[in-house]
Amino acid sequence: MSIPLLENTTPPAGVRPAERARRYRYALLAAGTVAMLFAVGGRWDIPLAAWIFPVLLLRFTRTTGPWTGTAWAWAAHLAAAAFWVQESAMGSGPVILAGAAALSAVQTVPFLLDRLLAAGLGRWTGTLAFPAAVAATEFLITVLSPFGTAYGSLAVTQHGDLPLLQVTSITGSYGIGFLIAWLAAAANGFWQDPSRRTARPAAVCAAVLAAVALAGGARLALLPHDGRTVRIAGVSPARTVADAGHAALGRIPGGRQGIAAAPPSAVDPATTAVQDDLLAATRREAAAGAKIVVWPENAVPVQAAREPAVIAAARAEARRSRVYLDIGIAVYDTTGPAFGRDETVLLGPDGAVLWTYQKAHPIPGSETYKPGDGRVPVVSTPYGRIANVICYDADFPAMMRARADIMLVPAHDWREYGRPHTDKAGLRAVEGGYALVRQDAQGLSAAFDARGHVLATSDYFGSARQTLVADVPVHGATTPYDRIGDLFAWLCVAAIPLLTALAVARSRRR
Repeated sequence: MSIPLLENTTPPAGVRPAERARRYRYALLAAGTVAMLFAVGGRWDIPLAAWIFPVLLLRFTRTTGPWTGTAWAWAAHLAAAAFWVQESAMGSGPVILAGAAALSAVQTVPFLLDRLLAAGLGRWTGTLAFPAAVAATEFLITVLSPFGTAYGSLAVTQHGDLPLLQVTSITGSYGIGFLIAWLAAAANGFWQDPSRRTARPAAVCAAVLAAVALAGGARLALLPHDGRTVRIAGVSPARTVADAGHAALGRIPGGRQGIAAAPPSAVDPATTAVQDDLLAATRREAAAGAKIVVWPENAVPVQAAREPAVIAAARAEARRSRVYLDIGIAVYDTTGPAFGRDETVLLGPDGAVLWTYQKAHPIPGSETYKPGDGRVPVVSTPYGRIANVICYDADFPAMMRARADIMLVPAHDWREYGRPHTDKAGLRAVEGGYALVRQDAQGLSAAFDARGHVLATSDYFGSARQTLVADVPVHGATTPYDRIGDLFAWLCVAAIPLLTALAVARSRRR
C-alpha cells in the first residue's frame, strides 16, 4: 500500500527528472517546516500557517518513501518544538527537551499512518486516516502526557476565530485539529490527481468547513447571554512591591527548602508588603463595585506557620468589603520533596472559607508541589456557580468540564508566555459553556464569556496598575462537550484500527 511518487514535467536541461523531483519534495518539506514554526501555540503564531503546513508536509510524506518521509517529518516537528521552547522562554531542562522530542515523535505518527493507509482506502475513506490520527494523537497527548494542551494542539492557533471555535463546544479542541487535517488530506488528494473524481471529497470537506463556520456564526449571533452580569476584579501586587518581594526571597539560599527554614524575620517583610498591597487593591475595587475579587497564583509568599494569619487578614477584608475573595498563596514548609503548596482559598462575603484548593498539575520540570486531587471546587452564589483551578490546570480539558457559570483561574506566567497561555485558557470557556477570568501575576490577564468573546484584558508589563475589571455574565450554559465528554476524540482513536483493517482487507482483495 503506497502512493506513487510525484510525476515530473519536462526538466530543465542538465537536470535529471529524479533529481528535480527530489529537489521539489524537499522544497515542500522546507516550506512546511517554516510554516509550522508559526503554528505551535506561541507568541508569534499566524493562524493561517496552521492550515498550510499540514498540506505541505503531507505532500512531502506522500511522495517520499514511508520511513524516510517519517524521519524527516519527525525532524520538522522537532524543529517546531525547539522553536516553541525558545520563543516561549521555557528554558532547556532535561524534562523540557525530552518532552519536545517525545511529543514530536507522537505528532509524526499521523503522517506515517496516512502514508501507509491512504492509498489502500480509496479516495473517500483515504481522506479520513490523517485527520482521525491527528485528533487522536492530540487527545492522547492531553490524557497520557503531563503537557496537556500546552503544546501539540492545533486549536490553540485559532483562538481568534470565534465562529470556528464554537465547534469545540461539541468536539472539544480536537475537532479543530480534525478539520485542519481533513482539509490537508482532501487538498492532497486533489493535488495528486486533479480530476472530478478527487474533487468530490475535497468539495465535501470544504462544504463541512463552511457549515461549521456558518453554524458557529449563528451560535454567536443567536445565543447571547441573558444580560445579567457581575463585576469581577483581578488584582496583582504592584510591580515595585512584587519585585522587592522576589528579590528578598531570592537572597535566601536553598530555594523553597531554604525559605521554609529561614527565620521569619527574613520572610515576613515580603509577605506583609505583598499582602497589604493586595488587601488595599481589593478594598479599592470593592468600593468601585466589584463583587468578586481574584488574586493571582502564588500571590502571597508565606511560611506554613504564618499561613493562618494571611488567611485571617483576607477573611477580615472579605467581610469588610462584602466580596467573594479568591486568594492565591505560595506556602513554604519544611516537608520534602515539595517543601510547600500552591493553593487558593475562596472566602465568602461573611469571611467564611468556601474552599481550599491545591494545584492539580504542577508544571513538569519546574514545579515540585505535591499535586492536589484534581477535584474542581464549585460553590453556588448569588452570581451563579463559581469554580476555580490554578494556571496550568486549565491546559487539561477533561479536568475543566465543570458545571459552573464562572471559572476563576489564578495564574503566574512570564513575559514571553503570558499572552499565549491566556489565549489557550480561553478555549476552555467555549468548551465548558462558562465565563472564565484568568488573573495572571506576570502575563496577560483576561476575562472571556462562554462564547469566547474577550471581555477585558490587562497586561502586567503594559500598564501601571495591574488590575483587570470585567462585567461577566452570571449564567453559563451546559454544552454538548460538557455532557458527552471526549466522545468525538475516542471515536477518532477507534477509527485508526478500523481504517487499518479496512486498508489491509482491500489490499488483500486486490
